[in-house]
Amino acid sequence: MSSGRVGTRRAALGLALTVVAAAALTGCSALGSAPSNASSAGGGGPEKAKIRVAILPTVDTGPLWLAQDNGYFKAEGLEVEAVMAASGQAALTKVVSGEVDIAISSYFPFFLAKSTGTADIQLVADATSVSPKSVAIVAAPNSPVKTVNDLQGKRIAMTARNTASDLLAKSLMKDHGVDIDKVNWVQSAFPNTTAALASGQVDAALLPEPFLSQAAKTLGAIPVIDVNSGATQDFPLSGYGAVTKWVQANPKTLTAFQRALQKATSDTNSDRSKIEPLLVKYAKIDGDTAKLLSLPSFSAKLDARRLQRVPDLMLQMGAIASKVDAAAMIAPQANS
Repeated sequence: MSSGRVGTRRAALGLALTVVAAAALTGCSALGSAPSNASSAGGGGPEKAKIRVAILPTVDTGPLWLAQDNGYFKAEGLEVEAVMAASGQAALTKVVSGEVDIAISSYFPFFLAKSTGTADIQLVADATSVSPKSVAIVAAPNSPVKTVNDLQGKRIAMTARNTASDLLAKSLMKDHGVDIDKVNWVQSAFPNTTAALASGQVDAALLPEPFLSQAAKTLGAIPVIDVNSGATQDFPLSGYGAVTKWVQANPKTLTAFQRALQKATSDTNSDRSKIEPLLVKYAKIDGDTAKLLSLPSFSAKLDARRLQRVPDLMLQMGAIASKVDAAAMIAPQANS
């Protein structure tokens, strides 16, 4: 073999060894395997290692609790601090003021803020939709309200104007010919509403789980009408939102949050027993009630076509003055 050919083989071997050594130093194989933590792709982890999320005392927050307890946020390089809010409107106020980074709410306050220009909100993740017996208008056993038509002229509890407890109730009543202008709306946070029903301060109330099952157990509250009917059947109920400025400044943080929430939501849908202990731990309900209550339909990824039902209903109910495009409000979604 000539000395020239030997030199060529030695040079090629040296180059191959250099490639292998470089791959070892960078922690990747010579085949170029991807980093194990998807949130770190593109250079570095989340822009914010710790975020604050405004939550509601309802089962809608269940997948977030699961992501927290099972370490899904931690696996994405993220620490999440939950901040309780009394209503969707209160949660929105917290995110707009900068007290929290992300907020869960019924969709109505998000679309109202967009419509009126009071806040530049983007929707970052889905949460729940109405399912059979998961949200209902109820009354105490001794209430004069027995059917949906009895609601006219009565006192009905709602958490705040233009929230789910307000607009879903109005939609149901309108479907049944009830004059909503002849209803006396009484503001009441969900945790206080069963007591308001018991004392006769209100005649009826729209309640989601777990307050629905709690009212049935402690008061013997009777369902007047299931929200999962008529124009509100399978209705998009709640989701997570953030101000546009935050979304644009923290794309990796948002992706980490979305990925963890998607994983937890998938777990919740495949096995409800995973979420029941968390309802006991965080929603402070007893184990028997956790097993029996009707869960909403959980989802994590936003679908513009389905979500458009919310602003369309708001426009129909006079809550907003002009049409809002749901698709334009959806932030980039992480791939699960």
